Amino acid sequence: QVHLVESGGGLVQPGGSLRLSCAASGLTFSNYNMRWYRQAPGKERELVAHISAYGGIRDYRDSVKGRFTISRDNAKNTVDLQMNNLKPEDTAVYYCHVPTLDYWGKGTLVTVSS
Repeated sequence: QVHLVESGGGLVQPGGSLRLSCAASGLTFSNYNMRWYRQAPGKERELVAHISAYGGIRDYRDSVKGRFTISRDNAKNTVDLQMNNLKPEDTAVYYCHVPTLDYWGKGTLVTVSS
């Protein structure tokens, strides 16, 4: 059974940084594209970043381009999201997702506030 466990969320001041990590198990991780989504209170879940199976293709939503970086380590079965220059509008629960299999983690909360 596939398990995705996110970690690294927390409270950070505007302009600060956080690094989220998603640990995957129960699948041949290097076979799958991976994504990070987020859902802010009262809003729909939105795609934040995408990375292809071997990391050669990375894509981001416009509002995070230049601030967020997605990466993966296929030897460790992890996918990370480095978030810099955080803004209050980045506040959300962040989820790890395997798009082909439609598996989701339970999420990790990021709060950006002074």
